[in-house]
Amino acid sequence: MARKFLISRIALAVALGGGMAVAMTPVASAKEAKPKSDAKYSDAFIKAAGPIEKAINAATSSLPQGAGAEAFPAAKSSIDTALGGNGKAAIEAAMPSATTPDDKLAMGQFARTYGVLSQDTAFKQQGVVMMIQSGKLPAASTGATYFDAGVNAYNLKDYASAATYLKQAKDAGYHDPQNQLDLILADSYKRGGNSAAVMDMAKADIEFAKANGTKPSESSLRQVLQETYNAKQLDASADYAAMLVQNYPSDNAWNISTSIVRQLGSFEKSDNLDLMRLMFATGAMKDKRDYYEYLENADPRAYPGEALKVMDQGLSKGLLTQADVGADRATAAGRVASDKASLPATERDAMKPSATAAQVMSAADVFLSYGQYDKAEALFKAALAKPGVDANKANLRLGMSQAMQGKSADAKTTLAKVTDKRSSIAKLWAAYAATKGAPAA
Repeated sequence: MARKFLISRIALAVALGGGMAVAMTPVASAKEAKPKSDAKYSDAFIKAAGPIEKAINAATSSLPQGAGAEAFPAAKSSIDTALGGNGKAAIEAAMPSATTPDDKLAMGQFARTYGVLSQDTAFKQQGVVMMIQSGKLPAASTGATYFDAGVNAYNLKDYASAATYLKQAKDAGYHDPQNQLDLILADSYKRGGNSAAVMDMAKADIEFAKANGTKPSESSLRQVLQETYNAKQLDASADYAAMLVQNYPSDNAWNISTSIVRQLGSFEKSDNLDLMRLMFATGAMKDKRDYYEYLENADPRAYPGEALKVMDQGLSKGLLTQADVGADRATAAGRVASDKASLPATERDAMKPSATAAQVMSAADVFLSYGQYDKAEALFKAALAKPGVDANKANLRLGMSQAMQGKSADAKTTLAKVTDKRSSIAKLWAAYAATKGAPAA
């Protein structure tokens, strides 16, 4: 009767830092392995592999549960001693005897185990590939074994093979404990020169997330956003930029997203102002140029209160100096008191039935600039009822006013009504509304 081999199981963890590296956790005790009752081994293999199995099982069973790589050298030494001084050479000499599928699976496991204990990635990979090629991998471990092979190939800088094995692991539905499979697969494609596969993978991740109501990976969103930006696609860039900041809000993500839409949109100053306002609200203004652009859009003579707020923040952060804005700040500061004093009359006149769309919009803009979002909201709604109003502009700023008040649902509905070029700005404001209206983490 064919002998049943008891093969030790090996658990792997993948650590992702500056580069990819395999961190090998302790080999499981041989007592935990289970024999295959239907395995068929050749007589030649049983004879050649017997001493190897005995040596490996003795070494691995002596490893304490939870032992780390520091315990591997002793186990390797034990195997070497039992096999005449060189365990690797003994296993290589026995490999030709593995002729049946079960022979190859067992021999692959021997090589894999010795490769882990000796921290010889190339030999470990030789064993893992033999296991895969045997065609006898248990269904429950197929995905994990492909992942193992993919990580080994990656560490050996064989990126084409790494991508092949990792894709097989992904297709098998495998999920590694550190959730790094997609990241390593994408990097394997990238390092292997297959940029198209990287992008296809990122797009598939995003579409899968959309279909299942889950969050796509940040790396996928950034990759696709980069592609659409390079292709100068404003609408698509705005879509992915909005997804990025809604799912992974940070001042860096907001800076990237608003900057991309600003560059691709080449908006008029009055429209670009709404992007600068969003940058200010999200803390995304990072350098002097951002502040200069905002102030160029928000003329201190037209919106003194808003301009003063922007200059004061830039000064407090050390991004602006008195030499940069001293004269403009003095002008704005000198206008604020009288400007604020005129607000009640401005509101009263704008709410008269005879007021034109332009008059109401102008009044709404003033209240928006002073951060009086409730009054701005009411006035933008009034403007939308007037003939000749620029509905896209009014809805954009109405949605902004609602977003700044935390009226997330109202803002989303309003901003969806923006259908001209400014819709790309509206998408980012809708993303902001969603994050502003979300419960605190």
